[in-house]
Amino acid sequence: MRKVIIGLLGSVMDKGSGPGRWSLWRPTVSLFQQEDWLAHRLELIHEPKHKSLAKQIQSDIQQTSPETKVAQHLLAFSDPWDFEEVFSTLHTFATQYPFDTEKEEYYIHITTGSHVQQICLFLLTESGHLPARLIQTSPPRRRNTGEIGRFHVIDLDLSRYDRIADRFNLERDEALDFLKSGIATRNPAYNRLIASMEKVSLRSKSPMLLTGATGAGKSHLARKVYELKKARRLLDGPFIEVNCATLRGESSMSTLFGHVRGAFTGAQQTRKGCLLSANKGMLFLDEIGELGLDEQAMLLRAIEEKRFFPLGSDTEVQSDFQLIAGTNKNLQEAVKEGAFREDLFARINLWTFHLPGLKDRPEDLEPNLDFELKRFAEQTGQRVTMNSEARSDFLDFALSDQAVWAGNFRDLNAAVSRMATMAGGRRITKQDVGEEIQRLRSAWSHRIELKSGSDYLDPELNLPNALMESLDLFDRAQLLEVLRVCQNSSNMAEAGRQLFAVSRKRLKAPNDSDRIRKYLSKFGLNWKSVKKKPSSNQAST
Repeated sequence: MRKVIIGLLGSVMDKGSGPGRWSLWRPTVSLFQQEDWLAHRLELIHEPKHKSLAKQIQSDIQQTSPETKVAQHLLAFSDPWDFEEVFSTLHTFATQYPFDTEKEEYYIHITTGSHVQQICLFLLTESGHLPARLIQTSPPRRRNTGEIGRFHVIDLDLSRYDRIADRFNLERDEALDFLKSGIATRNPAYNRLIASMEKVSLRSKSPMLLTGATGAGKSHLARKVYELKKARRLLDGPFIEVNCATLRGESSMSTLFGHVRGAFTGAQQTRKGCLLSANKGMLFLDEIGELGLDEQAMLLRAIEEKRFFPLGSDTEVQSDFQLIAGTNKNLQEAVKEGAFREDLFARINLWTFHLPGLKDRPEDLEPNLDFELKRFAEQTGQRVTMNSEARSDFLDFALSDQAVWAGNFRDLNAAVSRMATMAGGRRITKQDVGEEIQRLRSAWSHRIELKSGSDYLDPELNLPNALMESLDLFDRAQLLEVLRVCQNSSNMAEAGRQLFAVSRKRLKAPNDSDRIRKYLSKFGLNWKSVKKKPSSNQAST
């Protein structure tokens, strides 16, 4: 492989005239005075005004190393300290140069040139625009003695430098631990998810979408991402959180985009709005699937153009915020149903992370139990422990089928807080655990009854009382009608054609069965349980 050096002429450091120049250390010339290191070609970049110096350097190199060819490249820099101009000029050179990496290996000399030029050469090398390694020369210890000095090749593959690699690995592990709140999670899928989130958080400004059931930790993780980015100085504005499920009517527009005085009845003062408040920071829109279509349209423009109109205003405002969206809905399904804009979904779906619920992370129940005890101590100043028998009883229940964990980590946090508060002597006992298990069973009773009772649905549509009592009349009537159609249909496709006779015509590829399946799952039901005929004993229950 032929060695090729690409470097800038040092208009000051490479100077020298007359016989005395050979006693000077000149960085560019010194590269070709090194023993046992032959460079076959020098691509010498210089400005037109330095033609005579470049000619002198070329002559001296050919005297020192006759095997080396010198090719001169004229590049004009009106200001070698102007970053934008220097980077653009060198970038053009890099994209037009005919690199042949199969036959030649390239080295970028970064000792000469202005500091800005050196930085730009480094960035273009690090990004791969210059497929090369860096080479640096340094002067001899005694100047003006004719000594040639030293050179050092810098490889940007940090994995080759043990101490540097160890430092970066440590920072990466600290970031992962930070996102997990210091919880030693044992679930492989969740560990992979956190590792991906860490990379995206530190490398991208694009929106992130967090999906998962209520209580899966979307809000908590969004704030952790913000704190990580702020710690790395990737943003310096505030963290603004909005639960879109609480927004209704004009207040929705006003909360998000702000309003001017007199925009609507009761608007007596100008309101800044959450998007503007999040400028230079992060905006977390939880339950984004609950936004109306008008709000979605304005949000899309605000994300893409960083500009929007406050309610009632003719003047645009600017806000450069980073967005994290959260939802427990299937937004793809919402797009098909026309309830969510396809273009907005495409914009926020670049980085999507699905947070598994507590039932899907059984390995993490024990470390999260310890975390909640620690958090209770931090919040109350009271350290509460758990004896081994109580701990065993609680974990046995927590990992059993009886534990629904409907609220996911919120349920666990509440359970630990109650046990710790009621514990005598600041130690949770078997009795404390037993009482909490009864509380949880009672709280989840309608879900447990539904799970065990969903097999006795009959043509009369007998449903557990606990389920029916938990529903509004509107939802109850809708559910009963859906079940009636399902039980009178031979398959889900037939039921779907009846239930979605109008909306399915607007869809290019209607998936009626999937819509029914997801609707039933909201109530803990499935097609098999709906269609199963009751036995005589069940029917009389």
